[in-house]
Amino acid sequence: MSDPDFLAACHDRIKTMYHYWDHKRAGRLMPRRSDLDPLEIPRLLPDIGLVDVVPDERRYVYRLIGTNEALMRGRDPTGQAVKDAYFGTSVQSVYLNYDAVVRTRAPVIDRDPSQTSDDRFITHETIFLPLSDDGEHVNMVLFLTVYVQALPRGFAQS
Repeated sequence: MSDPDFLAACHDRIKTMYHYWDHKRAGRLMPRRSDLDPLEIPRLLPDIGLVDVVPDERRYVYRLIGTNEALMRGRDPTGQAVKDAYFGTSVQSVYLNYDAVVRTRAPVIDRDPSQTSDDRFITHETIFLPLSDDGEHVNMVLFLTVYVQALPRGFAQS
């Protein structure tokens, strides 16, 4: 089976994460969280996160954040609602990615440069991948981010 079109322009780490997720699907729409084995992807672990999809007003809650992800954010938001600890331009822009994964039950790529809530400009590439315990409903989102650039507010790029 050939790669999906969106993957052609992706960073190698994004491709690796996608191929791992795709392999773990084993022909299903989405893999289960229990299908994933961190020991199989040790080089990716610092850049990943897991977000629970919850049936209350929080909607999305950080379950696990890799060390690089926590360093980039300046904190570890594990256990917090995404709306209270997001890393991006706005909670609405962050929700667009999670909502799309839950709605489509398919991978989503985010490449939009943005200004973070702590006033840094970032250029990044993130893949959001659905996980499902029942094979039908997304109950967790796995993501991996590759940061290309993070600049303080007001820094002029040439």
